[in-house]
Amino acid sequence: MLSGGCLCGAVRYRITTNIKYITHCHCSMCRKQHGAAFASYALIGSKHVQIEDAEAQLCTYASSPSASRRFCGRCGSSLFWQQDSTPQLIDVALGTLDDDPVHRADAHIFVASKAPWFEITDDLPQYEALMPDPKGT
Repeated sequence: MLSGGCLCGAVRYRITTNIKYITHCHCSMCRKQHGAAFASYALIGSKHVQIEDAEAQLCTYASSPSASRRFCGRCGSSLFWQQDSTPQLIDVALGTLDDDPVHRADAHIFVASKAPWFEITDDLPQYEALMPDPKGT
């Protein structure tokens, strides 16, 4: 089991399965939300992510017509994002984990919109948009 949470501690969560699928997302929305060249996420079955406090400061922002991002309403930490078409899956922002997920990144996604000032220098596969057939629920 892994645990994580926001910067101020108002939102805490647990992951009750092994992480099997990690991506570095270079889309402009992830870059803006994280303030970095890319955001690293683990795709997990929603049933395996448990928010510890139902009254937590977790807020939701519909960042597009098909997806929502969830963050702490007190400190602003980005925690999750989810596509409306696949509510059974949730992407967890890896930077919010307290523990080592053990699994390492599988790919870079949305590289067609990556920051022009950032060069990808590792050997991970790169996809113009989403990686086909994710394996991580």
